[in-house]
Amino acid sequence: MADQILAGKTGVVFGVANKRSIAWAIAKAWAAAGAKLIFNYQGERLKENVEELVSEFGPETPLWPCDVSKDEEIADFFANVKSVTSKLDLLLHSVAFAPKEALEGDFVSTTREAFRTAHDISAYSLVALARAATPVMTDGGSIVAMTYYGAEKVVPHYNVMGVAKASLEASTRYLAYDLGSKKIRVNCISAGPVNTLAARGISGFSSMMKHYQERAPLGRSCDPAEIGQTGLFLASDGGAAITGQTIYVDGGYQIMGM
Repeated sequence: MADQILAGKTGVVFGVANKRSIAWAIAKAWAAAGAKLIFNYQGERLKENVEELVSEFGPETPLWPCDVSKDEEIADFFANVKSVTSKLDLLLHSVAFAPKEALEGDFVSTTREAFRTAHDISAYSLVALARAATPVMTDGGSIVAMTYYGAEKVVPHYNVMGVAKASLEASTRYLAYDLGSKKIRVNCISAGPVNTLAARGISGFSSMMKHYQERAPLGRSCDPAEIGQTGLFLASDGGAAITGQTIYVDGGYQIMGM
């Protein structure tokens, strides 16, 4: 049994798709530390998968649909949240999307629609979810979003997603400023590439992992459980004075110049 440092706290988790999701690693760390969790799923296609996963926290674990690109679905989701709890303490935003073709060619070829979609789902959704969660975070809270180094430096073919992640990171700073008076903290975790089955299908992923092994001070990137522990730290009193920050969990890769 993990130390119950989140006992009595309730969190909402956006972005679990399967057992390899970073969102799932953080959710497991939060639950092991005593938090009660509420999950979304995006579309009927993912419902069964997420339902099966969250059942390990008990058959009564709340799970509702929420497409974060639709304000009415966000409103419905948080109406459901209010029906089961009067207070929210934690929110995890692990949601990103860009059309596949926008991640294949050159950034200069990004269409207006692909740019809009990537920013709407990957960055604006954090603003929309934070706005909906704030009235229920009556005793302060911690909002955690997932980002990647491609927000800061060019990672070939990450393209519009890198620009959307830069927008996400800037949004966390502005949200941290807006919500600080309500004792709500907003931070990003910038995870290095994670060696999952899904990631291995990405073109050039193995060379990216090799690059981290050669360049990162720790000689590696990170694994999901380590990201989970960082998510736990940011949710706990250990992170009580940390807000508006991007914390790199990448074996130290980000500090290297060459």
